[in-house]
Amino acid sequence: MNVIWRTLLVTIGARLRMRLGRRLGPTEVGRIRLTTLPTDIDVLRHMNNGRYLSLFDLGRWDLLTRTGMADAMRRHGWYAVVSSETITFRKSLELWQQFVVESRLIGHDDKAIYLEHRAVVDGEVYARAIIRARMLKRSGGTLSHDELFAAVGRPEGLPDVEPWVHEWAAASALPSTRAAAPSSWS
Repeated sequence: MNVIWRTLLVTIGARLRMRLGRRLGPTEVGRIRLTTLPTDIDVLRHMNNGRYLSLFDLGRWDLLTRTGMADAMRRHGWYAVVSSETITFRKSLELWQQFVVESRLIGHDDKAIYLEHRAVVDGEVYARAIIRARMLKRSGGTLSHDELFAAVGRPEGLPDVEPWVHEWAAASALPSTRAAAPSSWS
């Protein structure tokens, strides 16, 4: 809810851009321009580290809408949940600073899709996040990639997920929801 108004504006803007013929292919980079607002900064007067991930969600909404995936997901009762994410920072975004959120699908495996988001100022990367998201059905269960690609098309030219992304996903995974996951600090 902390960026609900921005989410609505981004979604409306993405739909408008689609009507103007600015649809994105599944392997293209989506870009939205944002400004660091007073609600984004922390006591150190730069963007709070947690806010980056919330604002990268906006890039994901733009990407999903402009590729047509959001409509397919709504039509079929599907949704995505982030199962893991990692972010790396280079430079701080300051109050009122304009930046671009760049988002793209970087691949998939049998259980998830992977996206990359960047905060960019004047062509320079300030922060980058890798997101692993699982596709689920509102009726229950996991959405297979065969079902997903049957509805939205299999992206041509989608690169293989880089090996380090798979290693990161495996190293950061928690036990499944059906397995025990005791909080033990050993």
